[in-house]
Amino acid sequence: MSFVTLGALLVALLVGAPVAAHLLRRRRAEERPFPPARLVPPTPPTARRRSLLEDRALFATRAVSVLALAVLGATPLLRCSHLALSRRAGASVALAIVVDDSLSMRARPGAGGVERAGPARFERALTAARELAGGLAPGDAAALVLAGAPARVALASTTNLTAVTEALAAVTPSDRATDLDGALDLARDLLRGLPQSDKRIVLLSDLADGAPGAPPISGTPDIATWVPLEELEAAGEDCGIVRADRSSQKARIRVVCTAASTAAPGPDPAAAERDGGAAAPAASAAGASAAAGRSLEVRAGDAVLGKVALDPALRAEELTIDLPSGAPELLLAVLTGGDAIAEDDRAPIISAGGPLSIAVVVDPATTHVETGGPPPLEQALSALDLDAQIRPLPSVPEHADELAAHAGLIVDDAPGFTPEVRRSLAAWVERGGVALLTLGQRAAAAPLGAGFEPLVPGVVRWSASPAPGLDPATAGWLGPSAAGLADVAPRGRATLGAEASEGAEVLARWTDGAPFLVRRPLGRGVVLFMTLPLSTEESDVALRPAFLSLLDGFVGAARARGGARRLAAGEAWTFDGYHDVKVERVRVDRGQGPVGREALPVVEVDRRLRVSPPLAGLYELTLDGERSTRVVSVPEREIDLRPRRVAESARAAELGGMSASIDGSPYVALLLLALLAAELLLRALGGRREPAETQAS
Repeated sequence: MSFVTLGALLVALLVGAPVAAHLLRRRRAEERPFPPARLVPPTPPTARRRSLLEDRALFATRAVSVLALAVLGATPLLRCSHLALSRRAGASVALAIVVDDSLSMRARPGAGGVERAGPARFERALTAARELAGGLAPGDAAALVLAGAPARVALASTTNLTAVTEALAAVTPSDRATDLDGALDLARDLLRGLPQSDKRIVLLSDLADGAPGAPPISGTPDIATWVPLEELEAAGEDCGIVRADRSSQKARIRVVCTAASTAAPGPDPAAAERDGGAAAPAASAAGASAAAGRSLEVRAGDAVLGKVALDPALRAEELTIDLPSGAPELLLAVLTGGDAIAEDDRAPIISAGGPLSIAVVVDPATTHVETGGPPPLEQALSALDLDAQIRPLPSVPEHADELAAHAGLIVDDAPGFTPEVRRSLAAWVERGGVALLTLGQRAAAAPLGAGFEPLVPGVVRWSASPAPGLDPATAGWLGPSAAGLADVAPRGRATLGAEASEGAEVLARWTDGAPFLVRRPLGRGVVLFMTLPLSTEESDVALRPAFLSLLDGFVGAARARGGARRLAAGEAWTFDGYHDVKVERVRVDRGQGPVGREALPVVEVDRRLRVSPPLAGLYELTLDGERSTRVVSVPEREIDLRPRRVAESARAAELGGMSASIDGSPYVALLLLALLAAELLLRALGGRREPAETQAS
């Protein structure tokens, strides 16, 4: 608000002038004794009658006139505006509103990156979305997409404008990561095929998706993309707790601090760490102010059980704090001080959380690379940085108890399994384990008594590949990288009987229709088997990007089925084989104990029960009467507040802008004229009433 506007509004203080004048008149008249006055009947003193508020209506009219005068002085200077689309010759519009509901949108705009008392960016984005929805006209179509990972469709394209308003009312903030590319792709799919020629996507986001070096956000020739609010663009610095585990008398807590968002966009920090940390020094220097002067504490209620100061140059580090003996079970890790996002400054500490354990059985003699080093499978799992601990095993354990510590198992081209191993593997999978079996020439030459039942029903055979290459249209589970397997030409491949696909889902096929990758549920777990081994002598599948997508999906399945007690917000738990599933978020007050519970909806997707927790915190799962405690953490890449670049075409003025509301000055002026007329009328009526009262007295 400008000084001139403030000065105009200060005229409203003059409304106190009539009140002050009235109070000055309320002094009691001085009384003097006059003996003859006792012979005259008493009458009310004139001075006392004058001290009363004689004409309340006239007083109220004058007070309102003063207020209206102040509003009239400020109205030309105050502009109430709202976000609006620019229409092409008044034509109807097909609009897809993309609202970012990720963790970084909880930040409050303000200089220096320190949390402010005003509304969060998410609230401003939601207000803008409501303004756009309010400006839609009959004949327009609208859709709503949420950009928190994974991107979701909150409302498909519809001409029911009331449904758009209701969908926006149901949107709430979350602690998810940001998936801008996925959200924009969904929005384009929703708009394609609609009859409106003017198709637009409105992106309401802070643009902090953890990939500041990605290509700028822009539209396509047929669908324009508009990023209208520069005020939402991420800025400031943040430190967050992304993992907090407890082992014996030690708490291990991973703290990540973002670099300043005003720095020039650089490579993805996570990618830089995988490539050897080349970008780490620059990021540390930029993020110094986010960690400077702050400390990490472990609290039990109001008591601080341990504390360590943060290094001012901290970028990402796992800190260890010793716990006293007899420390309670429920503890909180808390970052002192303030930053851009308060919601990631505390996290519950759970016992034996640890990284996900993946067991790997690979023969280095047959699966290796010419340059040396670990087998390609182990190198790929390490490169993905999936917060999983890889444990190479010489062979598959014969007892299910030995597999209980692992959430996933990968076996490359095993020459069949003995009956004891098959029983232990089947029992482990039925309790929720996830196994990936690659079938090659050795699998087809299993010795007598060895086999893969009931993991892989039927007989495995090996032969030359009759049709090289995969059909990318059947390999959607592998994502965009599936197209890279269209030209794979292996020396041979495994073939399976029809019984192997019964009751299973074929995730990818060869060009001749034969299964390449099959997912078969077994009890509460799942078995994935592939008709190619990982040997680089048979094919180069293990060296292609699609193999990384396969491993990413495998580890995600192992984590979702409860193999890890920690899950990132937005990921899903999958419960196969359970009948009674209940998931509750436990609200904890400063580590003093649960203060409330919130049940999460359990949905069935593809005949499988799933729960996707949107908020970080402590959760309690009840699976067929058996209770367990889990933790949902904030995604590490969401701490990076460096914004994505935006193409100039996405900021074009012809797409829309802030539209000023109707000026209220004429209406206020008419009100003043009406008040003036009312005052004259009241004074005229008061003048007639006063002589009548005088004559009566």
